[in-house]
Amino acid sequence: MNAVHVPASVPYDVRIGPGLLAGLADTVKAVCPKAGRCLVVTDDAVGPLWLRESVSALFAGELPFSTYTLPRGEASKTAEKLVDILNFAASEHFTRSDVFLALGGGMVGDLTGLAAATYMRGVDYIQLPTTLLAAVDSSVGGKTAVDLPAGKNLMGAFWQPRAVVCDTDALSTLPRADFLSGCAEVIKTAVLFDPDLFALLEREGPAFDRESVIARCVGHKRDIVAEDERDTGRRALLNLGHTLGHAVEAESGFALSHGQAVAIGTASVCRAAALYGLCDVSVPERVDAILEKFGLPIRTALPFEALMDRMLSDKKRVGAKVNLIVPERIGACRGLPLAADELRDFMKAGL
Repeated sequence: MNAVHVPASVPYDVRIGPGLLAGLADTVKAVCPKAGRCLVVTDDAVGPLWLRESVSALFAGELPFSTYTLPRGEASKTAEKLVDILNFAASEHFTRSDVFLALGGGMVGDLTGLAAATYMRGVDYIQLPTTLLAAVDSSVGGKTAVDLPAGKNLMGAFWQPRAVVCDTDALSTLPRADFLSGCAEVIKTAVLFDPDLFALLEREGPAFDRESVIARCVGHKRDIVAEDERDTGRRALLNLGHTLGHAVEAESGFALSHGQAVAIGTASVCRAAALYGLCDVSVPERVDAILEKFGLPIRTALPFEALMDRMLSDKKRVGAKVNLIVPERIGACRGLPLAADELRDFMKAGL
């Protein structure tokens, strides 16, 4: 078992290893000692696989609980579903001292986190990621959100969890396509911070050791969150591939997964950076090759102007400019503020 301490405004530990859900009651009692009840939020893909194990642990620990199951997929990450969870919690008479548990992938974690941030002006919650994507990225750092028709994650709040428990056994039930989608965030982390991790992924492909790589990625995110919890500075680096990626994801009607869209975004910005002389041509060559090794897409045929409209609505826009994250080399990236016309030319070059 690995543990990574996140020294945020509300400090917490990320525990990574097999069999950790069996000790869920002990975790809740340790980090939320006043909690009388637990609301377990999951979806109808994860629930049949891991809900019984989770609530059995709570039952064995004599912690009362209720469960709420969402329909799977990004289509559930809406303000309407947020209100449904809040109404359910109110109907079940949850109090400010109780705790929400997010059992699932990024959609469940983001939505449950925002519900916790807003129910009675804020209750504790614990992340229980069951996907690689959630384990290495969305469960850590306190970003919670739902999507609006204009774009992803436009309604949200910063609300740190009390703990993150990543039971790596859950990855054994993850569909192959979903696992590979999560690998896009692992590769993104390597491009940003870790040339040795990038080389390991080039050698080992999807057979990499789950626990150690997740811990390594969480460690990088921990460092960023500790420095820039509210996303006003260096944390923007984590948006590598996301400006175009979010646009691709939404414009596809979420037919493409988040990881697939981020892969396209990362590959495109690396190609454009090389064409503009910001990095060596070897960077996009290696990035394209590793993404394809992991079965991830590197290009999109979606209409460019439609993608531009979505990129200009992105929450990362500051005033008249979008702060695009671009590589200088594998393991080092920086922000590049671009006006709309500059962004159009830059991204078109990468596509």
